[in-house]
Amino acid sequence: MPSFIHLRVHTEYSLVDGLVRIKSLIKHAKDMGIPAICVTDENNLFCLIKYYKYAQNMGIKPIIGSDIWIQNNQDKVHPYRITLIAINETGYRNLIKLISRGWKEGQFNNKAILKKKWIFESSEGLIALSGAREGEIGRLMLLGKKKAARELLNDWNHLFKDRFYLEIHRTGRPYDEECLHLSVSLAMETNIPVVATNDVRFMKRSDFFIHENRVSISECSILTDLKREKRYSEEQYFKSTAEMYDLFNDIPEALENTIMIATRCTVNLRLGKYFLPQLRLKTNTEAFLYKISNYGLEKRLVYLFSKNDYNKNFIIEKHKYYERLNWELKIINKMGFTSYFIIVMDFVRWAKKNKIIVGPGRGSGAGSLVAYAIEITNINPLEYDLLFERFLNPERISLPDFDVDFCMDNRDKVIDYVTNIYGLNSVAQIITFNTMAAKAVLRDVVRVQGKHYSLGDKLSKLIPYEFGITLYKAYNKVIALRKFLKNNEEAREIWEIACNLEGLTRGISKHAGGVVISPSELTDFAPLFCDHNGNGLVVQFDKNDIEEVGLVKFDFLGLRTLTVIDWAIKMINVKFPQMCINIDKIPLDDKKTFNMLKSGETTAIFQLESIGMKKLIRRLKPSSIEDIIALIALFRPGPLQSGMVDDFINRKHGNAKIFYPHPKYQHICLKPVLQSTYGIILYQEQVMQIAQLLAGYTLGQSDILRQAIGKKNTQEMANQRGEFIYGCIKKGIKKDLAVNIFDLLEKFAGYGFNKSHSSAYAILSYQTAWLKTHYPSQFMSAVISSEMNDIKKVVLLIHDCRRMRLNISPPDINTGNYKFSVNDNGTVLYGLGAIRGIGKSSIEAIINAREKFGNFHNLFDLCQRIDRKRLNKRTLEVLIKSGALDKLGPSRAILYANIDYALQSNKLLCIDDMFGLNIENKIYNYYASAHNWTHSEKLYYEKQTLGLYISGHPIDEYKYELKYIVNNDINNIKLSYKLQIIAGVITDIRNIKLKYGNTITIITLNDNTGFIETTIFGKLDNHNIYDNIFIVKGGVYLDEYSYKLRIRVIEIFSIFEARKRFAKFIEIQIDGTKKNYLIFNKIIKILNKYIDKHGLPIKIKYKSYKIRGLFYLYQYCKFNPYDELIINLKKLIGNNFINICYLN
Repeated sequence: MPSFIHLRVHTEYSLVDGLVRIKSLIKHAKDMGIPAICVTDENNLFCLIKYYKYAQNMGIKPIIGSDIWIQNNQDKVHPYRITLIAINETGYRNLIKLISRGWKEGQFNNKAILKKKWIFESSEGLIALSGAREGEIGRLMLLGKKKAARELLNDWNHLFKDRFYLEIHRTGRPYDEECLHLSVSLAMETNIPVVATNDVRFMKRSDFFIHENRVSISECSILTDLKREKRYSEEQYFKSTAEMYDLFNDIPEALENTIMIATRCTVNLRLGKYFLPQLRLKTNTEAFLYKISNYGLEKRLVYLFSKNDYNKNFIIEKHKYYERLNWELKIINKMGFTSYFIIVMDFVRWAKKNKIIVGPGRGSGAGSLVAYAIEITNINPLEYDLLFERFLNPERISLPDFDVDFCMDNRDKVIDYVTNIYGLNSVAQIITFNTMAAKAVLRDVVRVQGKHYSLGDKLSKLIPYEFGITLYKAYNKVIALRKFLKNNEEAREIWEIACNLEGLTRGISKHAGGVVISPSELTDFAPLFCDHNGNGLVVQFDKNDIEEVGLVKFDFLGLRTLTVIDWAIKMINVKFPQMCINIDKIPLDDKKTFNMLKSGETTAIFQLESIGMKKLIRRLKPSSIEDIIALIALFRPGPLQSGMVDDFINRKHGNAKIFYPHPKYQHICLKPVLQSTYGIILYQEQVMQIAQLLAGYTLGQSDILRQAIGKKNTQEMANQRGEFIYGCIKKGIKKDLAVNIFDLLEKFAGYGFNKSHSSAYAILSYQTAWLKTHYPSQFMSAVISSEMNDIKKVVLLIHDCRRMRLNISPPDINTGNYKFSVNDNGTVLYGLGAIRGIGKSSIEAIINAREKFGNFHNLFDLCQRIDRKRLNKRTLEVLIKSGALDKLGPSRAILYANIDYALQSNKLLCIDDMFGLNIENKIYNYYASAHNWTHSEKLYYEKQTLGLYISGHPIDEYKYELKYIVNNDINNIKLSYKLQIIAGVITDIRNIKLKYGNTITIITLNDNTGFIETTIFGKLDNHNIYDNIFIVKGGVYLDEYSYKLRIRVIEIFSIFEARKRFAKFIEIQIDGTKKNYLIFNKIIKILNKYIDKHGLPIKIKYKSYKIRGLFYLYQYCKFNPYDELIINLKKLIGNNFINICYLN
């Protein structure tokens, strides 16, 4: 049978309507004997490189095309469709430019719309398919406008000559058949060829319903919605040649033309060759890099060696450094990456010159002495035994990759600088693709199916929170999930659809830091994508594909820690200008800093603040920068689970003997390599050095060994084993020792970490620890400011400040700034930006007015000086509730009652100024009788607006009662066999499912002296539990993971239940000399609502001129001791006249 080629296929990268996965598509084509395929994703070439390479590897010819939208001048909402296919490299370049232009200049309704004239201007090398019923010609014919359709066809044919085809479908959709007959008729009249396509969206007919789910998820619609537009049919699957010939047996030439088109189209992509940006230098790049590297190294060495040691050490070391420098320069020049180093150096130096803080390095780039000399990195690779070949291997060509960290606030400024230098059309960020993940896809399918939300919630919660979890893994792992699916048919249906959709591409975003710089226009290499304003330019190929087409990626990463360091240093240098601290020049052996680290109090310290890391720190007790480097390398699943961590700690503290590397298999030449890690093979660099020393490998060859071990490549490992043993024997090492050392390398190197990366991060860890030790107020202010968008983190950090005994002032509009700051006394001033419910513009308006005219005197003064657009009623309410206006009035309640009056009467103070009337003290008189908020109300509003309590703690009101109930404060709890009874506010609840379906609940209690986690077996009802006082009784134990004390709960009960259990009665004191007898009627009216036989009795303590005594009110009645009852009685009689008595 004659062959047939599918010329219109949408893959998953069409994002909205494609279900086809690349590998599945190519394998099906191969199995069906289809020799070529044309993927035509909608307005993009996202998957081109993946598709092109895989198709070629499988012996399938890849044809490059795209479905394009063309502007409809009569109806912008319904553009026309056309398909463009590249014949040759010229057509491919034109296709890239057209797609890019559509996104940059023609976006509408999230579609890239092209103007017809743009296509006509760039038609060379392209074939056009008319778009059938969705094309302009097709629509004109269906509307009966044959003359207009013919004229339009002539226009297209005139420009495309023999490269325009009338497209026809038979997919069972409305108007397909009518358009087909009209197209055939027009083709016969004009002698324009027709071509058949199946407009493929999925692989099998049975995939149609799954495809409909995919479309509904993308369009946020419901499948059962009768108004939902149905644009697809079950016929749009990847049909075989036989099926297509059965379908078009009356028009066989339409199928034959697919072969003609496929034969005409051959695009050879230029892959694997790199193109670096052009530099404008007066000398050649190699000479320039040589000159600046030597000059830079000279400066570095002068700084590294003190004046006293200059004559003795400098001369000795200089030769070693320059030998390494020249070796690196030779490799860089040979591999053709000279320009790369100069480009990175340029934007790093620009950043530093413009006071943008830059990280010390990241990744293997820290192993380059050239990078250190020209100030790309700030780590001396010789000092830490870092290897250049780990970064750039002369024996395996791979692109260099400097990951450069910048302060998050200013990273975009550096990218703007690069854009200005190399041109707007030559710089873009890199696209990334989001996929349908396990939990989300279940919820999505439930939603589009119109099922109840609870079904999706139940299924999603049965999927474990694990990195890389899939539905398949979850099914095999979770017994409860399998049971639920077995017993619920509706859930099984959702599960089956979700399994088919999981992993599909669903959206796009930007790479965290990847930027490409092109030597010419970016569209010479890749199509572009951008937002609807034409900004946020990204290349349509991901980071792997962009390297394939020859563009080099530069990583501009934003690191929050650098922002914290920057803010902290600025605050320190303002307060102590004589210090002028340079964080890169602080001593790396500060005893106070290491003492703080040994304590494990490492909250907010970069890389060292997790619970597990704190536990490891307390055990390891780091005493040098090398120990911090090791900490970062050790804190990973491999070393933690292999026993390597225990060996390291025991050897460091002298509890185990040090061997190099094993008691049975040692070699003296390994001691210098393994000494810093106490004989443990911890770093990848150590593996490379061992191979070099024992087996005579070059460092380039040893890097290949490292990669083979890391990737567990069986064949390559077998080859390496032979070479290693042969090299060892050649150097006089016994075969048995060589074999065993290789086995050790293979075992431990699998856990090996990149020391260059660990060293760079260790420097940042130490710098943050040093700041926290010596300038805690400034450092913590900077840390909290960096987390202001996450109120939970703000709360935890403020509690850490309290633990550190730092003074924190409440929010105050007369002293606070947007961010947290520090005053002259070292007190941390609350950042107004951390108040929930206030916009940044409102806070900036307040601060600007304060700086311009001085502090605010009262609420009316504030309202007069701030524009009402920036200071509305809602903003004032939040400011008052948070306590930020406490100094502007008698009380929060009175301020709150005055809001409307102040907003309407902002001319009042003008009258005061005009006539000299002293009304400032009288302006609150009208509302002076406003009822003051209770302590609980104040705290409730603080928690609402700040996320924490500032002026007190809910437990304060219960302290008198709790001394009769609890036996300890949280802060004083120690390991003990005695049962502890503590009280506190519940601040967090976590329900954790155990392996066999049981549940434990972990609740966090806070009593204003500290926090403690308590463990309850079973699930605790979360309703009305947060921020209420609870009493917990249980045994204390040490949690092995967090290394913190916990309580295993035996009993938990509320303060209300505690009163009923422990209190004797409620006492009401009535002074008959001041209250008349009617007070009893009011008391009885209140009490009638709270009668309960299990409650507490009421005793009246009465005194008057004639009577004095204590008696029961309603001797046989008892009352529920709710807070509400106590508050109502206090409002009636007074705070000091109501007591809950625990002693008779």
